[in-house]
Amino acid sequence: MKEFSTVDLLRDLKTVTHAATRAPVTITQHRKPRFVLMAVEDFDRLRTALRDPRKSYRVADTPPELARLLVDGLDAILAGQDEDDGE
Repeated sequence: MKEFSTVDLLRDLKTVTHAATRAPVTITQHRKPRFVLMAVEDFDRLRTALRDPRKSYRVADTPPELARLLVDGLDAILAGQDEDDGE
């Protein structure tokens, strides 16, 4: 990743933003990485990739098909525990 200082950014905005259109760039402040500048398309791709596909529901709002799967799974676990208790 290319690196530019905040001074570079202020002096030559065009060069820094042009580099950021090709790939994200690091902006340093006092020689330490502080910011990342990237094209909106790169940011959108990153945000989409990080989106968590899992959902949570309140008990009352759980879709019926999911509730049935959960109950069946719990019944199977309990049935297995009953068998283990009898041994």
